[in-house]
Amino acid sequence: MTICLGFFELQAQEAKKPATETSPAKTEVGNKRETNPQTTMGEAEYKIGPQDVLRIDVWKEPEITRTVPVRPDGKISLPLLNDVQAAGLTPNQLSSAISEGLKKFINDPQVTVSVNEINSRRVFVTGEVAHSGAFPLLPNMTVLQALSSTGGFTQFAKIKNIYVLRFEDGKQVKHPFNYKEAIAGRKPEENIMLQPGDVIVVP
Repeated sequence: MTICLGFFELQAQEAKKPATETSPAKTEVGNKRETNPQTTMGEAEYKIGPQDVLRIDVWKEPEITRTVPVRPDGKISLPLLNDVQAAGLTPNQLSSAISEGLKKFINDPQVTVSVNEINSRRVFVTGEVAHSGAFPLLPNMTVLQALSSTGGFTQFAKIKNIYVLRFEDGKQVKHPFNYKEAIAGRKPEENIMLQPGDVIVVP
C-alpha cells in the first residue's frame, strides 16, 4: 500500500497550529497540484522558448490574429511576415518586433502577445513518487514546491536522500535535498530554486 509519508507529517504539524490561523497555499507533498501555470505567464521577465504556444492578437486584423506554436528553431510563422524569431524574447519584446514588421503593411499595428502554454520550461521528477514526469517550471519554483505536484511519496521512498541533478558548465552536478529537514524549516540552502531541465530524483 502506498504511503505518503510527507502528507502524514504535514497533518501532524498542521494539527498543532491554532484553529484560527489561516495558512497560505501549502507546498508540501500530498497537497493539490499548482494552479494553472498560465496565471504567471504574463510576467514581463518570462523568456519564450521552443514548443511554447503563443497567442498573437493584432487589433482589428482577424486574418493575422492566431495561436501559434514556437518551432524547435525558435521561430513562429505569421501572415505577411513569414518567419519571426520568438525564442529568447519576452512577450513584450516579441509584440514590439511583430509591430515593427507589420508597419510595412498596416498603419499603426497594435499587437499583443501572450503565452498560452509553457512547454519549454520544465523540470522532471522521477523515482518513488505517486506521479512522476515533467512539470511546468513556475517562476522561483523550489524543490519542495515541485515535489508538491507529485501527489506524495511511496512507502519505499528515501526522503532524506532526495537529490537534484543539474548540468552546470557541461557537467552533471548532484544537489542533495533532505525532505524531512526541509519541512521542519532546517537546511533552507538545500531547497534550491529550480532551473529548466533539472531532474529531482527520489530514491
